[in-house]
Formats: sequence, C-alpha cells, structure tokens
Amino acid sequence: MTLFNQHYPSNSSVFHALVFRHVQAALDEDIGTGDITAQLVPLNQLVNATIIVRESAVICGIDWVNACFWQVDANIKIDWLVAEGECVEANQVLCEISGAARALLTAERCALNFLQTLSATATETRQYVDAVAGTHAKILDTRKTIPHLRLAQKYAVTVGGGQNQRLALYDGILIKENHIAAAGSIRAVMEQAFALNTGKSIQIEVENLSQLQEALNAGATSILLDNFNTALLSEAVSVNKNASKCAILEASGGITLDNVREIAQTGVDRISIGAITKNVRAIDLSMRITL
Repeated sequence: MTLFNQHYPSNSSVFHALVFRHVQAALDEDIGTGDITAQLVPLNQLVNATIIVRESAVICGIDWVNACFWQVDANIKIDWLVAEGECVEANQVLCEISGAARALLTAERCALNFLQTLSATATETRQYVDAVAGTHAKILDTRKTIPHLRLAQKYAVTVGGGQNQRLALYDGILIKENHIAAAGSIRAVMEQAFALNTGKSIQIEVENLSQLQEALNAGATSILLDNFNTALLSEAVSVNKNASKCAILEASGGITLDNVREIAQTGVDRISIGAITKNVRAIDLSMRITL
C-alpha cells in the first residue's frame, strides 16, 4: 500500500510535475529578484563541482537536485555516482557537476536542502524498517510532515523501505477521538463513515480494549491502537484474532528505535511513526567547486 507510488509513479508526468512545483517554489523563495552574490563570479566562468556526503545515509532526492540545477541552467551536466535509495558512507562523492559557475552557486543551496532533508527521512525510515525485519509489521509514516513537503517526504519514506499512511485528508478517512465524541459513539461514527460511500479507506483510532471491541462490533476493518503499551498490544491482537471478522491493526504513539521491534513482535500489522518525517535531522552534505 505504498500510496505515493500509486498516485505519482516514478518517471511519470505527474511525478515530474510535482518535483517541478517543489523546486520552483524553493528557487523563487531563495532567489527572489536575483542572486546578488553570484554576480561576484565572472559571467562566463565554467567550473566543475562535486556533492559529498559527510555521514552514512540512504540517498534520496536525486530528481529534486537535478531539477534545481536544470531550472536555473538547462546546460548544467550532472553525473550521479550513486543511485536513489543507495546506502552510502561518510565522505563518499555522490555526483559530479559541470557548468556555469553562477548557475551552480545559485542552485546549490536549494539542491542541497532537498537532498539533505529527503535523505534524512529515507535514512530514518530505513533504520525502523531494518529494526522490524523478519516480523509481520510494516513501517508507515503519518501526516506530521514539513509544510509544503508532504508528498516529497512521503516519497522519501518509500525510498527508505516504508509505506504511506493516507497522503492527506482527501486520501482516506481516519476517525479520531474528537470525531467519535462529536458523533456520539463509535458505532454512530462508523455508520456515518460507511454511509459516505467514498471508496476511500476507513480507519478508526481507539484508546483502550473496550473501544477496540466496540470498533470491531461496528464493522471496522482498520483500527489504530493509540499509545497502547506492548502488553495491551498483544492483548489487542488476541482480541482481534477471536473476532468474527479481523481488522488490520496499527500501533501508533511513543514508538522509538529502542522499542519498535518489541512492538512489532506483538503481532500488529502496521506501525506508524511521526518521527520519520517530523523529527529528522538533515544529512550533512556539501558541494565543492573546482575550476
């Protein structure tokens, strides 16, 4: 259920349009009325450059980097020495670039911003995916993303081996405690969700075993277990197995690299983690120019 790839298949026109929009907004924000500092460099000076990673990482965002340089100057040449999703080590050269010095300097920061941020999300995701390897559980993201980079980060999660929760509010129904309170009960809100007949996924969040049973009785097929400890998660899995119709169970809340494997071993189907998009630390990168 890697939703990003369903909506934006790689190398499709919609994917490239998405990258273009992200990059155009970033360049507009950074360049504004013009790059004043770049004018210190001779107009026709040609240079070579490399982008180097300063720490181990999963590389993500190559299309965004290319677009940053090519939207500034279509004549810039970029030769990538690594592939999207590849694990790299500290001080490894990622790509070689050649072209007009002014254009390279103008595009540099936006290109590195995308690469360091998306690689950070992919790297963090891969750590969680590796931590639950061999279990039944899948790692998912949430909507806790950097504003205006939602879809780019959702993409980075897939590069890191994770899967996407719904892309946005339009992409599925997630019934939370306030929806239940406003509707009056779990059964009432589930009936309303089914009646909408949107064709989208319907998931309901529960906070205890009693609510879990209510949700199952109301016909829920996807249930988010909010802040359950491992003992309660194991019990929830048992309750679900004994139900007349099982639901997909997803654990969320308070999940770290230290406890994610233990949570996976309870038998839940999915584990959603906001930290892989909202708490990421940018990967250390640099671009170096030579004449």
